[in-house]
Amino acid sequence: MPVLDPPVCLAECTTLRLGGPAARFVDAHDEAELLDEIRQADDNGEPLLVIGAGSNLVVADAGFPGTVLRVAFRGIRWSSDGDRLLVDIAAGQVWDDVVTAAIAEGCAGLECLSGIPGLAGATPVQNVGAYGAEIADVCVGVRVYDRLARRVRWLAGSECRFGYRHSILKNDDRYVVLTVRLSLRRSRLSTPIRYQQLADALGVPLGDCAPVDAVRNAVLELRAAKGMLLDPGDPDTVSAGSFFTNPIVPDSQAPPEAPRFPAHAPGLVKIPAAWLIEQAGFAKGHRLDGVGISSKHALALVNRGGSTADLLELARRIRAAVQEKFGILLDVEPRLVGVRL
Repeated sequence: MPVLDPPVCLAECTTLRLGGPAARFVDAHDEAELLDEIRQADDNGEPLLVIGAGSNLVVADAGFPGTVLRVAFRGIRWSSDGDRLLVDIAAGQVWDDVVTAAIAEGCAGLECLSGIPGLAGATPVQNVGAYGAEIADVCVGVRVYDRLARRVRWLAGSECRFGYRHSILKNDDRYVVLTVRLSLRRSRLSTPIRYQQLADALGVPLGDCAPVDAVRNAVLELRAAKGMLLDPGDPDTVSAGSFFTNPIVPDSQAPPEAPRFPAHAPGLVKIPAAWLIEQAGFAKGHRLDGVGISSKHALALVNRGGSTADLLELARRIRAAVQEKFGILLDVEPRLVGVRL
């Protein structure tokens, strides 16, 4: 297995273009290589960081003092399941290619997740979602390597404990995703549209369906307008996407003037973090040294030639201002490596 030399700067492996060197960097081109490297690191008590496309990582300026193992194997396998199709996806498969393939196969269920950067293996970790859809809607289960039990095992969707941008896989290095299995409905029409902005873009009532390719195109346009579609020519996409999650709070504790949306539990509402950030005094385009807030969306923090330390300082100021004004503590969405907020 090739070990890259000289040391790889992790800024080259993240969409934020931030992060120092890895003590050791390895690309795992198949599952056997991945498992060998994990077991070797665990046997030696060596720090290990498993990454994909780096679209949800904030890495310390000092880098990582162990092995960084990048998942680099791909594959999509389809099988019939009555009126549905099952798809088994290798962890290293580019996620948006999965969406494209599903639509080409005549399947609905992934169209609202178009344009999300990263690899398939990352999607169940934080229950990736957008425009009213999330991986939990279609995930049958995940095949993982359990570092504690030292074996490959299967976690059914119910065992993943999916929640809003959360699963049992998040914030825990015990499980390394190998394969994701989804169940998709055979249909050229989308699942019911649950997000008002998307319904408006499609010109359909909320709750109606639309052709899956039309939904995909509308989602891509909306993401691009918000700087949430990776584009080398757009400096607002040098980010990790949404830096904070939308807080879910008791309806009685929500600011009276704040927009709100139903949460999954009675008495709870979801407040747009972008609204809280702007109301706390941090407008789109705000700058702090070499970092800032996207000019297109207040929820994305962008790198404009700064450092991870700069980015975290901006995040701290935003979070403190929101907490002081509204009494709400924002949670960080990307994974923090070697740093704390």
